[in-house]
Amino acid sequence: MQKLLLTNLVCFLSFISFQAQEFKGIAEYQSKTKLDIQLDSSRIPKDRMADIKEMMKRQLEKKFILTFNKYEALYKEEEKLEQPSGGGGMRMMMGGFSQGIYYKNLKDKRYTRQIEAFSKEFLVKDTLKVYDWKLEDESKMIGEHLCFKATTTKEVPNIRFNSPNADSSKKENPNESEIAKTKQIIVSAWYTPEIPINNGPSDYWGLPGLILELNEDNTIFLCTKIIINPKESIEIKEPNKGKIVSQKEFDKILEEKMKEMQEMYGGDQRKGEGNGGGHRLMIKM
Repeated sequence: MQKLLLTNLVCFLSFISFQAQEFKGIAEYQSKTKLDIQLDSSRIPKDRMADIKEMMKRQLEKKFILTFNKYEALYKEEEKLEQPSGGGGMRMMMGGFSQGIYYKNLKDKRYTRQIEAFSKEFLVKDTLKVYDWKLEDESKMIGEHLCFKATTTKEVPNIRFNSPNADSSKKENPNESEIAKTKQIIVSAWYTPEIPINNGPSDYWGLPGLILELNEDNTIFLCTKIIINPKESIEIKEPNKGKIVSQKEFDKILEEKMKEMQEMYGGDQRKGEGNGGGHRLMIKM
């Protein structure tokens, strides 16, 4: 019955597709990430533990704005004031830098991402990833919108930040480094044909309706507000500031910088072991 309903909805979309020529809007998303975080409380003063946990919570909860029309979209993180606190290295390792401005052009199947990382401005230009979506036989209501489930697989980096005090021989184990490179995850999306835009949060797109909820490994994106055809004009401009690099080149830059930071902050923590200054941290993604 649900498959028949989905088929009817797709046919209905084809019927009204011509009405989407001037379709535009704004969607707000909130994201939350769960990580396997282990802190050695014996090395951290009790009055600092609450501050560290609060900092982690802020870093793992974000808000994004998707501004879209039929073929283009701008996706960016809503800026928030950073509370003054220590642990700059930890913040950076947990993704504490801005996600930047992400421009998607569905007609040309390309994207441009303007991002500042390690005090430098980059302009990442590449083709959009085409996801092999599988339309599932499930539906649910998200707010006032009837949504349908779709799933796909994605290869992502298998990032593990071990304690700097870990045995160095384990770090040099070739099998360990091979395991930590990439992993396959299942991504599930809930889209609504009631909003005939095949777009969504981050780099996701290609479904017959706007994605209102997306589960990506340990991260969930949930649309909390939608404004369709607002009275105020919507302007979508492709960003143009920064050093132009491909996604592969940018990923390599990030990898090298992260290794430098792990070595740098790992050294600082080892120096502080004698006087209780070292904080042991393990994060698995």
